[in-house]
Amino acid sequence: MSAEAVSYDLEIEGMTCASCASRIEKRLNRMEGVAATVNYATEKAHVEVAPGIAVEDLISEVVRTGYAAALPREDDAPDVDPAYRLLRLRLIVAAVLAVPVIVLAMAEPLQFPGWQWVSLALATPVVTWAAWPFHRAAVLNARHRAVTMDTLISVGVGAAYLWSLYALFFGTAGMWGMTHPFRFTIERGDGLGSIYLEVAAGVTMFLLLGRFLEQRSKRRAGAALRALGELGAKDVSVLRDGREERMPLERLAVGELFVVRPGEKIATDGIVREGSSAVDASMLTGESVPVEVRAGDSVTGATVNVGGRLVVAATRVGADTQLARMARLVEEAQSGKAEAQRLADRLSAVFVPIVFAISALTLVVWLLVGGGAAAAFTAAVAVLIIACPCALGLATPMALLVGTGRGAQLGVLIKGPEVLESTRRVDTIVLDKTGTVTTGRMTLVDIIVADGEDSSDVLRYAAAVEEASEHPIAQAIVRGATERLGDLPAVADFRNLPGRGVTGIVDSRAVIAGRPSLLEDWALRLDGELASAFDSAEANARTAVVVAWDGRVRGVLVVADQVKPTSADAIAALRELGLRPVLLTGDNERAARSIAGVVGIDEVRAGVLPEGKVEVITVLQARGAVVAMVGDGVNDAAALAQSDLGIAMGTGTDAAIEASDLTLVRGDLWGAVDAIRLARRTLGTIRGNLFWALAYNVAAIPLAALGLLNPMLAGAAMAFSSVFVVLNSLRLRRFRSAAGEMVR
Repeated sequence: MSAEAVSYDLEIEGMTCASCASRIEKRLNRMEGVAATVNYATEKAHVEVAPGIAVEDLISEVVRTGYAAALPREDDAPDVDPAYRLLRLRLIVAAVLAVPVIVLAMAEPLQFPGWQWVSLALATPVVTWAAWPFHRAAVLNARHRAVTMDTLISVGVGAAYLWSLYALFFGTAGMWGMTHPFRFTIERGDGLGSIYLEVAAGVTMFLLLGRFLEQRSKRRAGAALRALGELGAKDVSVLRDGREERMPLERLAVGELFVVRPGEKIATDGIVREGSSAVDASMLTGESVPVEVRAGDSVTGATVNVGGRLVVAATRVGADTQLARMARLVEEAQSGKAEAQRLADRLSAVFVPIVFAISALTLVVWLLVGGGAAAAFTAAVAVLIIACPCALGLATPMALLVGTGRGAQLGVLIKGPEVLESTRRVDTIVLDKTGTVTTGRMTLVDIIVADGEDSSDVLRYAAAVEEASEHPIAQAIVRGATERLGDLPAVADFRNLPGRGVTGIVDSRAVIAGRPSLLEDWALRLDGELASAFDSAEANARTAVVVAWDGRVRGVLVVADQVKPTSADAIAALRELGLRPVLLTGDNERAARSIAGVVGIDEVRAGVLPEGKVEVITVLQARGAVVAMVGDGVNDAAALAQSDLGIAMGTGTDAAIEASDLTLVRGDLWGAVDAIRLARRTLGTIRGNLFWALAYNVAAIPLAALGLLNPMLAGAAMAFSSVFVVLNSLRLRRFRSAAGEMVR
């Protein structure tokens, strides 16, 4: 596409499987001057078109393909989605009506006179209205000469229902007092004396359950973008003619001056014109140390002013801000991620045509050997009925329900079945440093004092002057002092010198706490052991604060972002799972290498800007790696979405959590170990369920083709296959945390 190309994002409705997305994509790409990608997971199409092609033409092409399309609406909310509410209603109605039908068919003592007609009345709304999404998809597939699991479901449900109608009205199944004896025998039976209403209603109910669970996870696809949108300020204090005027952020123009008070969010990207302060950018960057800014420095929208009053000139507003660019990165990463196709749909590409072929062959062979039209049709329909995958509808949702339930107990939240496929293939795990490997909170870690000084006095006086400061480093010192010493003395004549330190009078002593440059104003020098301690702290990526009073340097306080105590062992466990750890951070190379050495990581990507994290993931993927990403900041959101498996710390921001595939409620890396182990175990259970669900069907197809399938034996086989799937899925409840096993 040329530079003049126009891009559109369309919301697509009506897709039921990955083949639908592929069909729409091919149809759009056949249009001249159009390049389109359609994502089944997010139900969106990203289309780039040459000038002159209207969006209405694109929508019309999608409609001609058999689906609906529209431009995204700003006021769309996931909790009022009419399609989702209708699907939920179909599931509820199907469950209420289908359960009595199944119970009546399987429990002979409950089969009262006329029970079959009651079953017909209950099953009819399920087979027609509740199962309508499957019938509609089957018709669309037929128009495009394609078959999917929807085709088999529709045909199987329809065959079971129509044959039951024929048996009730033209056979012996409708006789008053008729019952289904519960016999486990393989014998040729009278097709006109059997009904399969429980099969038609039960399959519909179970498959709607699976569709509902899938849709519930897909509805959250846009939540990361909403979280980013809600992160920024909503209004701003604009400075006009020397007066402040509060107004909605949308009315702010480039070049206008606005005021940011301590504790407020900076409304948009800009340049500081007046004032100085410390700006906490952790919500965007994830880095714990605030940045000192003064006149001439750039600031970013959505970051927090933690110090003095600032006057800022707006340089970018609206869609041009860094926050908006990060939102676009998340959206592009989500739409560009290859959707995980459901395993049942993959199997259907082979299984469905084979079943139809066997059914047709059965009909022809019975007619050729003189078996009679009724017997031939009975056997052919029996093949379709037994092949209809009742247990297959339970295979994925049941394992997912148990797996996600157990995960929630262990602090691991799995968003949906499409997540699981990635966990099996992941071979590289990228770990954001701050808040993931480290605590993300500054902590007092060391006190070094000059000869003859008491460490308690050094800490007490330093904390007393720092207590009046809102700077996170100052607050770390205050927390450390109050934990060790209790109450602190009062400070007088407090002064805050941004970027340098603080001064004040404590117990009649002039106390200085800050950088070595501040000492020079008081004709003091840092030398000897204290100078070595200061240099050592800086070399190890820690922050050192010099303390002096009464004309003498008394000590050095060291503050650092601490490595979480569980990180090293958890990273070793990740290696045992076959994953190569990579440390990713915006910190400098020296700081990053220091942390990596503590936790046992060899590969480091340091000095990475927020936009660059996506690039790091993309480069690793281009080299053939299947990448998992663990992060907690808004700056991690796009990288989490771009990665093959995004894992967010639950202690992180909403944007990071919503952009991820797995969320760890507890804030340590053992959660990542458990998440990958549990996801792999759940995927293995789903695969086992799918195999056995199909095995029951495949084993019974020859019996059906030979006319030996007793109706109740077929019902019992289906019931047993469903019970097996449930029991196999319940084994996931015994999953144990790797951290707990190590403790034992």
